[in-house]
Amino acid sequence: MEVYDKYEAVIGLEVHAQLLTRTKAYSSDIAAYGGEPNSYVSPVTLGHPGTLPVFNAQSLNLAMRLGLALHCQITRYNEFARKNYFYVDLPKGYQITQDKTPICTGGHVDIGAYGQERIIRLTRIHMEEDAGKSIHDLDPFYTLVDLNRAGTPLVEIVSEPDLRSGDEAYAYLTEIRRLVRYLDICDGNMEEGSLRCDANVSVRLKGAAEFGVKVEVKNMNSIRNVKRAIDYEIKRQIDAIEAGETIVQETRSFDAAKGSTFSMRSKEAAHDYRYFPEPDLQPFIVSDAHIADVKANMPALPRDLMHKYVEQCKLSVYDAEILTAERDIALYFEELIALTNNYKAAANWMQGPVKSWLNEHAENIEALPIKPAQIAELIALTESGKLNFTIASQQLFPAMLENAEIAAEALAGKLNLIQQSDAGEIEKLVEEAISKYPEKVAEYRSGKKGILGLFMGEVMKLSKGKADPKLATRLLEEKLNA
Repeated sequence: MEVYDKYEAVIGLEVHAQLLTRTKAYSSDIAAYGGEPNSYVSPVTLGHPGTLPVFNAQSLNLAMRLGLALHCQITRYNEFARKNYFYVDLPKGYQITQDKTPICTGGHVDIGAYGQERIIRLTRIHMEEDAGKSIHDLDPFYTLVDLNRAGTPLVEIVSEPDLRSGDEAYAYLTEIRRLVRYLDICDGNMEEGSLRCDANVSVRLKGAAEFGVKVEVKNMNSIRNVKRAIDYEIKRQIDAIEAGETIVQETRSFDAAKGSTFSMRSKEAAHDYRYFPEPDLQPFIVSDAHIADVKANMPALPRDLMHKYVEQCKLSVYDAEILTAERDIALYFEELIALTNNYKAAANWMQGPVKSWLNEHAENIEALPIKPAQIAELIALTESGKLNFTIASQQLFPAMLENAEIAAEALAGKLNLIQQSDAGEIEKLVEEAISKYPEKVAEYRSGKKGILGLFMGEVMKLSKGKADPKLATRLLEEKLNA
């Protein structure tokens, strides 16, 4: 381990996110995952002679939304470029992208725990189109090509080389995925390829100013595999340097089964792509009014909501992290706390009964039959003393799942769940409970105050769980201390 401690890794990530537009970046073809192979194509996508691209303006709006969320500068004057290279799933023989005028520059991503965030700087975000997909495992002799994905609008998010470990890369990618889902610009599914990541990894002696030779690692289909690939590559490069070998600039792929990287090809330089301005698309200018309009329609962002929940709602950092981990959960919780100011009770309902139902049924919260207003009713019933949390969560909540159209209090009354708060009736139950355990009464009066729970349990049993716990406790203490 001492050998590895001499070095530090220098890591930059290039993240491609497919944008959630109805049509492709430069044609009216459907932009969707799945479908029969080569069914979402047309002469424009295929680059047939005589066809011309038309820019999808919605992809610009989504790219700007991401840039604003990441504190970037929006580029006013934009032009497209052709990036020329040959690959079997690139039908035109070139990719329309942005070279010298990326739509967003600068900015940063915050990673790490609340109050201990670390800033990872961004270089740029630019718009481009996706390539098709080569399929190698369906035919033993041939590679198959599906061009449905070709032309799908992308943004490429390029970080500065500020990351220092696989764990930091994992946190960075997790934050990017959470953010694009909150912004509703990408579904973030790495397994389907709508979010993809390439890692540029080098190592150097600690304290050295110069970067080492950079190696690019591709083909990682999960955030966990990005971390695994980076961790492996760091160790591989250090081992090679220690053995006197020279690290070469190259592109490597990750074998998830073996947990190792392997060489694919030498890394191309920028001039190999022969960038030049796209002659079929005019430059465009982003106005201040356009930026203001996109900014005005920005949704709440996860870090902002986390600060709100900790500082205004006085929830724990743990609660805030759980509630903001997924966009749909956060939106549901936002609706809920607009109807109740008992924020802790709201968080408990979300992390208790609601989460249990979602896990049990493997569903998203959109499938939950109970709406935020009904959870607010449950909270109000427990606050008023008409129900305790146990009955509300274990009996009324399941009943509401089957009878979502009935108001919570009406259903509680129908099921005879309303808590007893009549002092006279509860006093009778208290006396009955005490009379059953005369020897325990003596123990309590001799100083064993902990057995109060025994009597409370008996009272709740006699009342079938409907006795007001606070009133029952007070009456028990009065009787036992008499």
